[in-house]
Amino acid sequence: MKLLEYEAKDLFRARGIPTAPTGGVIKKAAQINGALKRAGRGPWVLKAQVLVGGRGKAGGVQIAKTPKEAREKAKFILGLKLVTHQSHGQAVPVKELLIDRAVDIEREMYVSVAMDRAKACPIVIASAEGGMEIEELAKTRPEAILKLPIDPGVGLLDYQARSLAFKMKVPAPLLGTFVKFAKSLVKLYLDMDASLVEVNPLVVTKKGELLALDGKVLIEDNALYRHPEFAKRGDLEASALEKEAKKVGLNFIALDGDIGCLVNGAGLAMATMDSVKLAGGSPANFLDVGGGANAEQVTRAFQIILKDAKVRAILVNIFGGIMKCTTIAEGVLAAAKRVKLKVPLVVRLEGTKVEEGKEILAKSGLAMIQADSLWDAAQKAVRAAKSVDANGAKRMAVAS
Repeated sequence: MKLLEYEAKDLFRARGIPTAPTGGVIKKAAQINGALKRAGRGPWVLKAQVLVGGRGKAGGVQIAKTPKEAREKAKFILGLKLVTHQSHGQAVPVKELLIDRAVDIEREMYVSVAMDRAKACPIVIASAEGGMEIEELAKTRPEAILKLPIDPGVGLLDYQARSLAFKMKVPAPLLGTFVKFAKSLVKLYLDMDASLVEVNPLVVTKKGELLALDGKVLIEDNALYRHPEFAKRGDLEASALEKEAKKVGLNFIALDGDIGCLVNGAGLAMATMDSVKLAGGSPANFLDVGGGANAEQVTRAFQIILKDAKVRAILVNIFGGIMKCTTIAEGVLAAAKRVKLKVPLVVRLEGTKVEEGKEILAKSGLAMIQADSLWDAAQKAVRAAKSVDANGAKRMAVAS
């Protein structure tokens, strides 16, 4: 789960990580006066609260020197639909605006905590050069990136933080402040079960302050039960279909293709999507019904897939282990009858009681295409999708 900037900064302040004075978040331009008063004397920075990078270049971050200018810019940004290099061509509406007091910046740095999967431990990633895309810096000047593995049992130790400060050339008067900041950032990462905590930029102001001017926090979804305040909020990036799927215990992510995929197991789902792509098609979704799905969940899975108007064929790929192929065959039949399928259905079963499952499907009288392997299923699904036009009408019969 990605947190908005103001949510990340709330977590920072609760743990003693200094940020710029803030006026809080507003949802209407009429609320700007109160926010400016809370932030203190201007100038102020107005920042769109959306979960995409590149806000500044798209007009979502602006400086205001007077209350009148702040009101005008707040009205403009709150009505904005941002399209950035990270939004994949999608326009992201701005519904919330963070008002912070602007600060005079002497220097910018970068500090984050992430998971190093190769070393199986958290790692501090830092650079004396901040305020830019760290990915670009890593490409052009990888020697500028510092990495420090962390023992999650003890967190960041003082000597490690001091060593990092020396390498980043943190001014001597701010050494103690930086040590406290770095240790708090690592503790936040561990306490929140985060997959990423990032400060970019971490600035030294002309007054000699160390401030986290921007913040990003990503919480591991599987740990949300330990953070009910965010679990209750829900995922702001999730689509309506993704939220519906989550309610019934399905792992669903909408994609841009036209072949709906219904699979049990995340690894098999990924392999299925890859196979569809290799066969010349494009998956419409990632959908993992899990190892113990029942007929009702399979039915809901079909319903969710078919709510996507782009879907022109459905590929069911099930490996029967914990869940027998007979169970999934019965679930497919029950679901197909309830949702009244109007697009071609390709089914591939393998595993426990596979022959019995195939026999159930064959005797059902339901129009479907059975496949003997994943590659066979992917090819048939691609052909089936191409046999249906944009209105769902068949162009030609699909050979089984």
